[in-house]
Amino acid sequence: MSEPRPYRRTGALLPLLASAVVALYALRFRPRLLTWGATPEETDRTYPGDELVPDADGTSTMATTLPAPPEEVWPWLVQMGGDRAGWYSWDHLDHFGEPSADRVVPEWQQLKEGQRLPATPDGRSWFTVARLEPNRTLVLRSDLNLVSGRSFDPRSRPLPAARLDGIWSFHLTPAPFGESRLVVRTRGQGRPRWLVDPFDLLFGEPAHFVMQTRQFHNLRTRLDARP
Repeated sequence: MSEPRPYRRTGALLPLLASAVVALYALRFRPRLLTWGATPEETDRTYPGDELVPDADGTSTMATTLPAPPEEVWPWLVQMGGDRAGWYSWDHLDHFGEPSADRVVPEWQQLKEGQRLPATPDGRSWFTVARLEPNRTLVLRSDLNLVSGRSFDPRSRPLPAARLDGIWSFHLTPAPFGESRLVVRTRGQGRPRWLVDPFDLLFGEPAHFVMQTRQFHNLRTRLDARP
């Protein structure tokens, strides 16, 4: 017995509906997610660390105003790390289930360029401090072998055929009334593009939006709770 026509029509429409949803997201919602909270001037600016991924396949610039001057926000940023204060985001997703620090910890205030900050409990992947200017700029670099799941030195040769290279950078400037503007920029390049680009569009960028906005919220909450 042949399949009833309504079911055949529904099956034929599903790919079209899926394509329409992806197109709507890419054209209407994606640009807003990638520039959440940032002014056009902040989005258009060049920041330290951009040069580390000169031919980025994807980039985002998100921003928020924090209720403290840069010199009081900086201690929270400089102590980030998987084996340090955490990342102030969804801890069960990016800090092994351990709560991020809710105070400034003196022993985590020392950070230097070239230092590795673990991103996984086993130390297989990490961020490298690529640029550091106290109270102004912190640039974290990540170079990940997609096959092994391990980070690698970008100066090594040959480079992995399947990889993700990128930066996650934090930029502080004074704002009126004693506040700070925190601009967070990402730039990334993945290979092979036929594999990495669709994943980044559908999963990577939305995940970053969720995690980054949560970090903004938690930093603001911690700064609001200062004595």
